[in-house]
Amino acid sequence: QVQLVESGGGSVQAGGSLRLSCAASGLTFSSYRMGWFRQAPGKEREFVATISVSGRTTNYADSVKGRFTISRDNAKNTVALQMNTLKPEDTAVYYCKAASTMGQRIYWGQGTQVTVSS
Repeated sequence: QVQLVESGGGSVQAGGSLRLSCAASGLTFSSYRMGWFRQAPGKEREFVATISVSGRTTNYADSVKGRFTISRDNAKNTVALQMNTLKPEDTAVYYCKAASTMGQRIYWGQGTQVTVSS
């Protein structure tokens, strides 16, 4: 079955960096658009970043532009989110998402906690 397993979360002080990784299995990874979403306590899950199947096209939420970078390695079936200059408002559970190119199939990881202290 399809599995998306996130790793790399943790606690960091404001201004610090973390790198999240998502390892995918059970799907043809190079056929899926990949993305990162996050959900803070008491809030809706929100979009953070997405990357196209080739990796050439990326999109970011305004709140993370210039600080976060999404990348993928189709040979290793992984997608990463490099997070720099972290702020307390980045505190959330971060989820990896895979979406087939026509959108018929969507998968989510279990999430990884990121906590940024001031």
